[in-house]
Amino acid sequence: MSKIEIFENRPPILGINGMGRIGKLTLWHHIGRKYFKEIVINQGRGIGRGMADVAEMIEKDSTYGTIHRFLYGVNSSRIIQIVDDKKGKLLIDGIPVTVLTESRNPAEIPWRDYGIDVVVDCTGKFRDPTVPSDDKKGSIRGHLSRGAKVVINSSAFKIKNKALSMPEDATTLIYGINHHAFDRNVHRLVSAASCTTTGLAHMVKPLINYEATSKILTASMSTVHAVTNSQSVLDSVPKDGEKDLRKSRSILNNIILTSTNAAEALTQVIPEVKSIGFMADSIRVPINTESLIVLNITFQLLQDKDGKTLEVNTKVINNLYKRAYEEDPEHLLIYTDSQNVSSDMIGVDAAIVIEGQFNHTRTAFIELDLAQIPGLTVDTVKAIGNIRIPVVHAKIFGWYDNEYGSYTNRMGDLTVYIHKNTCC
Repeated sequence: MSKIEIFENRPPILGINGMGRIGKLTLWHHIGRKYFKEIVINQGRGIGRGMADVAEMIEKDSTYGTIHRFLYGVNSSRIIQIVDDKKGKLLIDGIPVTVLTESRNPAEIPWRDYGIDVVVDCTGKFRDPTVPSDDKKGSIRGHLSRGAKVVINSSAFKIKNKALSMPEDATTLIYGINHHAFDRNVHRLVSAASCTTTGLAHMVKPLINYEATSKILTASMSTVHAVTNSQSVLDSVPKDGEKDLRKSRSILNNIILTSTNAAEALTQVIPEVKSIGFMADSIRVPINTESLIVLNITFQLLQDKDGKTLEVNTKVINNLYKRAYEEDPEHLLIYTDSQNVSSDMIGVDAAIVIEGQFNHTRTAFIELDLAQIPGLTVDTVKAIGNIRIPVVHAKIFGWYDNEYGSYTNRMGDLTVYIHKNTCC
C-alpha cells in the first residue's frame, strides 16, 4: 500500500485546542457522535496532579452533569478509562483520547505527528487570521504550519490592524446557514462565529426568505446572555487599559451591560442584512447557560403582483417559523407554543428555539417629510407631498443554549461537514 493510500484510508482524527467551556463540550459532542475515531486535545499545560484529575475534569460538569449520564441517562456507568498516565492516554466511551500538555503556541503543537487534518481551536485567544504563523504570541495560522489542513475557530475573527482585510483563505460559516460555501481548495481558516450569531442567523434567515417579511427597514437585537469565563466572579481590578469597567464587576450579583459583535458577524453569513444597519447589544445575567435573543424588526408591507398587500402579523410570523421547522429534516430551528423559562431550554439540540407565544407585532405608518431629504427639488416635494409607508413592527424571541445545545452542536455539525469535504 502506498503512502497516499495510507493517508486517504486512515480513520478520521480530530484535534481540539483548549479545554475551556467550549473545548470540553466539543470533546463531549464528538465522543457522543462517534464520527471521529480518535481525538487529540491540547491544553498546553499540566492539569491537576495527573490523568486521574484530567479524567475527572472531563467527566464532571456543573451545568450538564456527568458525561455518561448526559449521553446515556441516569442509570449509565462511567465511560472514561486511563490507558497511560505518562503519555496522557484515555479511552472515553471506546474513543482513544490523547491529552497534550507541552505547548500553548499553535505553531508548537505536533498535529502532523498524530495524522490530524482538522483542528478546532477553542481557546478564544487566536482570533486574528492576518497574524503570521510564527508570531511569538501565537497565531491561529500556527496550526496550519504543524500539519492541520483546516482550522475551525470557536469565535468570530477579529482583525486588529484595520488597514488589513480578511485573507482569502479565511471565512465565517454557520452550519445550516452558509456552510455549503466551504471551498476545500481555498479555505484554511474557518470561524464558526459566536453562539449569539448562530442563533440570530437562524432567526433572521426564514424572515429574509419569505416574501412578505423580506423587506426589512430596521433591525436590532439584545441578547440576555448567560455569564462566561471572561467575567469576574467577584469584583476585581480592571486590566491595564481596559475601557469597560463593567467586565471586572461580579457576575454573581449584577446584570451587566456589554457589547456583542453578532450584528457585524451576521453580515458575513447573510449578506442581505448589510444594508439594514443592524444593531446588537448584550445583557449578561447571573445564570450558567441558556440565553435569549430579543429581536426587534420593522418590515415594510409589500404588495403582490396583483396589488394586494401581503399580510404580516404575529400569526404569519409564527406560521413562518413553524414551516421552517417542519421543512428542515435536521430541525436546526425549533418552534414552541409552550410557556418556557430558561432552564427548560438547557441542552436543547437546536440553533434557536422560537418562543411563539410571546412574539408580537404592531402595524403602523412611517411618515416621511420629503422636504428634509437632500437632493429633491421644491417642485418634486410639492408634487408628491409627504409619504406614509405602512410598516409592521415585530418583537421575536428565541432561546439558545449558548454552550452545548445550540453552539457546540452546530460547530460539531460544521466540523464533520468540513472534514468530509476536506479529507474524504
